[in-house]
Amino acid sequence: MARIGIAGAGIIGCATAVHLIEQGHDVTIFEKDIGGLPASVGNAGILAVPEIDPLARPDMLLSAPKWLLDPLGPLTLRWQDLPALTPWLINLLMAATPARVERSRTALLGLMREALGAHEDLARMAGLSGHMKPSGALTIFDTEKAVDAAFRHESGNAALLGYAVEKLDAAQARSRVPALEGNFAGGVFSAGYQTFLDPLALLRHLQAYVRERGTVIDAQVENVRQETNGITFLSRGQSPQTFDKAVISAGVWSRTLVRGLGLKVLLESERGYNTTFINPQVTLELPVFFAEHGFVATPLKNALRVGGAVELAKPDAPANFARSAAMRQKMRRYVPSLPETGGSEWMGRRPSTPDSVPVIGLCPHDPRIALAFGHGHLGLTLSAITGKKVAALLDHGDQPDLQSFSIQRFQ
Repeated sequence: MARIGIAGAGIIGCATAVHLIEQGHDVTIFEKDIGGLPASVGNAGILAVPEIDPLARPDMLLSAPKWLLDPLGPLTLRWQDLPALTPWLINLLMAATPARVERSRTALLGLMREALGAHEDLARMAGLSGHMKPSGALTIFDTEKAVDAAFRHESGNAALLGYAVEKLDAAQARSRVPALEGNFAGGVFSAGYQTFLDPLALLRHLQAYVRERGTVIDAQVENVRQETNGITFLSRGQSPQTFDKAVISAGVWSRTLVRGLGLKVLLESERGYNTTFINPQVTLELPVFFAEHGFVATPLKNALRVGGAVELAKPDAPANFARSAAMRQKMRRYVPSLPETGGSEWMGRRPSTPDSVPVIGLCPHDPRIALAFGHGHLGLTLSAITGKKVAALLDHGDQPDLQSFSIQRFQ
């Protein structure tokens, strides 16, 4: 048994903690706002196994100029933050070459093949049931050309991962989701998605599990110090605590901690927005992606969530909730019954690498420290498999299948 400290009690940190506790370790997890609403809970609530395509790819670069001209479009940049974001953006462009896109796809594919099974294992360990369902998802498009292109691409992904995919005309799509009363050309149904019915309840359940079997400290780890007798966490308002091993899974703030270890990393806040309607008057039978507009609507437990898009900005920049309003307005083109008022707005910070491949591995010069951050849009989807992989790293050392996820690529 080892004493293990974890910086970050979001979905990645908690999934890792559950695995380590199950393996008999003494786990202490630190979180600067344990009762807060991080990216772990404001997500779309979807197990997105089909999403193996990185953000950086040639078609995205061709669309980006048009999107950036629309301040409320699916991609926006807070221009006053451009100097700080420039290194990340340059690497994003470099990651969009065909060879690097394929490398990222291959890395994500390996994790996605294990993602569902890992969530089932995590649920069993944590005593969870009935928290997700195999809903599939529908993606709709404004033109038949876009439908055909998406179907071809999704069929290729489906063949790699083993799920069904269907091309639907507008009438067939409306038969699946009658609330889609607006005009569109058709859609693609993918059976590879599942829905988490309450992402907040899931995180709180995992945090409670850790609290009952380990220790949860409401404090931010500000520095990680390597010492001969262990790894020491220095946190605000707390005495230094030394552990045998440690995990850094503090979202976008992980970059500060790893830089203190002498490591480079390109990690920025890819901010997302949503609106959640409680007991909504409009019903969706399954998640609906509005791909050309960069957002998704997900039916949750007694709720409907409309969210997504990408805002590149510093983590502490003020929220721009006009982006939430823009998504609601765009959705009403297709779902006229969506309320114009009501619902609670949220903004969260997705910790993202330029190549969309998270950092999962051991610290290159200290195998007592594991790194787990940078999951972007896939934090919830990849949380369980990441926790399993990190626990294996700390128990057994480097794993060959995680070479693509090493922080070494940024050194």
